[in-house]
Amino acid sequence: MKEKISRTDFLKKGAVASSGVAALTFLGAGLVKTTKASATETSTAWPWPYVALDPEVVRIKGHDTFWAGYACSAGAFDAIISALQESVGDPYTNFPTKLMVFGHGGGAGWGTLCGSLNGAAAAISLVTDKATSDLLVNELIGWYTLEKFPSDTSNTYATAHTFTNNNHDMELPQGICGSPLCHVSVTHWCEVADKAVGSNERKERCARLTGDIAAKAVELLNAHFDGSFVSYYVAPDSVGDCLACHGGAGMVANVAMKQTCIPCHGAEPHSSSFGDPGALNHTFKVKQNFPNPFNSNTTIEFTLPKPENVTIEVYNLNGQHIKTLASNKHYTAGDYSLQWNGNDEHGQSVESGMYFSELELVRA
Repeated sequence: MKEKISRTDFLKKGAVASSGVAALTFLGAGLVKTTKASATETSTAWPWPYVALDPEVVRIKGHDTFWAGYACSAGAFDAIISALQESVGDPYTNFPTKLMVFGHGGGAGWGTLCGSLNGAAAAISLVTDKATSDLLVNELIGWYTLEKFPSDTSNTYATAHTFTNNNHDMELPQGICGSPLCHVSVTHWCEVADKAVGSNERKERCARLTGDIAAKAVELLNAHFDGSFVSYYVAPDSVGDCLACHGGAGMVANVAMKQTCIPCHGAEPHSSSFGDPGALNHTFKVKQNFPNPFNSNTTIEFTLPKPENVTIEVYNLNGQHIKTLASNKHYTAGDYSLQWNGNDEHGQSVESGMYFSELELVRA
C-alpha cells in the first residue's frame, strides 16, 4: 500500500534533494495544467461587474494613493478598483491595482497621455464594452482638456485636511490643461503657478488632479449604468480649424487626433498664444483659402485680435519658397484677405499642384 502525502508535503520533499528538483520540474507541468483548468472554470467574463461608487471617496483615494508612492496612473486606477474591491469583492479581491504604475509622468516620465487619464480609462475599459468605453473615455479626455485643475473641491479638501495625506494644505493655482498630454498639461500649470516641475506644489497639483480624474470617471460610469449619461463635451472651434487642413477630409490628411495643433506646435507653423483653449478663438486665425482648387486667383483670409506685423509666404510641397504675399506688414486688429494669382516671385505662372500659405507674426 502506497503512502499518501499532501501536495504541500510533496513540494517540501521535492525541494530537499537535488535529484528531487528535476522530478519536481517535470511533475510541475501537470500541476500547472491543473491550476490553469481551475482558473478557466472560475474566470470572470469581460466586462467585469460594476456597482455605483461614491465619487468623493474615490477622489480622496486617488489623491492619497498618488502620495503613497504610486503616482498618477496607478493612483487613479487603484482609487476606482479598490473601491470596487470593497463594494463588489470577487473578482476584484486579488486584482493587482498597481499594474498601472508604468503610466506615471505620461508613461515612465515620457510625457505622453496624462497618467491619471490612463489609469481612469483602464478602469472604465475593465467594466464596459468597447463601444461604451470609447464613448466614456472620449468624454473624460475632452472634459480634461477644458477643465481647471486642481478642482475647487480638491483645493477645499486640502485646506480642510480632508485628505489622509497632507503634503501641502494650501490652495493651489488652477490651470486649464488644453491637451491630454502630460508634458503640455504640467508645463502649462507650472507657467501659471510659477512653480518648477520638481516642486512639492507641482506634485500636489498632480495628486489632486489624480483624485479629480478618478472621481469624474466614476461619475461617468455611474451615469452610464443608471441610464442618465449625457455627453457634454464639444470640441472647440480651433480643433475643427486644424482638422480642416490636417484631418482626413483636409488637404493635408496626415494627422490622426482629436485636439488642436496649438499646444504641441505653437508658432511652428501656426503662431498662437499658449494656454486656455477657451481663448483660442481670440487668437489669430487663418481660414481655408477659396476657391480651392483654383485656376487664376484664390483668396486667403485671416483674423488678428490685436495689431501685428505679418508675413505671409507661399510654398510648394517640397518646401520651396514660391511667393511673398506680405512682408513684415503692419495690420491693425480685424479681418483681412489677400489674393494670390498663382504667379511666383518672377511673375511666372506656377505649375498645377498643391501649395501652402504660411502666416507668421513678426515680433521683435
